[in-house]
Amino acid sequence: MDARDDEKFTLNATLGRLCIDYGDPRSPLNHHEAYDLPRRAATLEILSSVLDVIFPDHRLEQRIRSCQADLVIGGLLEKIHLDLTRQVARSLEHAGPPTQGMDANAIALRFIETLPALRGRLALDAEAAMEGDPAAKSHDEIILSYPGFEAVATYRIAHELHRLGVPLLPRIMTEHAHTRTGCDIHPGAEIGRSFFIDHATGVVIGETTTIGDRVKLYQGVTLGALSFQVDAQGKLVRGLKRHPTIEDDVVIYAGATILGGKTVIGKGSVIGGSCWITRSIPPGTKVTLQDPKMTIKVPGERTGFGEGI
Repeated sequence: MDARDDEKFTLNATLGRLCIDYGDPRSPLNHHEAYDLPRRAATLEILSSVLDVIFPDHRLEQRIRSCQADLVIGGLLEKIHLDLTRQVARSLEHAGPPTQGMDANAIALRFIETLPALRGRLALDAEAAMEGDPAAKSHDEIILSYPGFEAVATYRIAHELHRLGVPLLPRIMTEHAHTRTGCDIHPGAEIGRSFFIDHATGVVIGETTTIGDRVKLYQGVTLGALSFQVDAQGKLVRGLKRHPTIEDDVVIYAGATILGGKTVIGKGSVIGGSCWITRSIPPGTKVTLQDPKMTIKVPGERTGFGEGI
């Protein structure tokens, strides 16, 4: 057998094994239903088109004058309506009986109706970033470059779809933002007005988190679950509140971890960096760790350590 025959044999053998595996109904990697799954690429194209509508001056090549808006933005809205209807229909079929009777076209139209209000909410978020970060030079800088703002913008779009009962598509959007920004916000979380994530990397906001108005988070903050309840068969119980509630005007510094569905951080509280919290905190409270004592080893010193700093 020459090299070409050997290559052909290897390719054919591998193809045969893959085809057998593709037909295995037990594999979680296979989809044997008659309907088509939602497409990730199409979903992300919808997300991009929605962001174009919300931020046309920052994302489109041509500048949009008021006399052009009906032509350019109108075309984008028609595209969003068509593409979103198709992907919503697929996601509803994938979800099965709970979504029977839901109208993909009506959902797409209802989502499009939210876009002016979404723009208003994101304007408040951009203003919160401007007021909360002395390094920010302009709103344009925030919109064009801040990963936290990108993550929040994607979350707010995905949250509207989640609120309308659309399965799967919101998660595709927010996990895409997670990949791009390092900031993981579940579309089911409830987040109030004027929200700002400074630096963003490593932030996790769980599905049942509730966040009030004018809240500011720093990098590495986790708003997570304390534990997962299981039923008599040992399977996870879904639909419970597992993540904390953060009231208005709270600041949470880098690396803090707040866990549990019954945990409430009271209005106006400040949570210091690296704190670990699993119980409720009254309004107006400041939570900090004790200052650590650092020692420095200096060559030639008798004790081997310098004074604590």
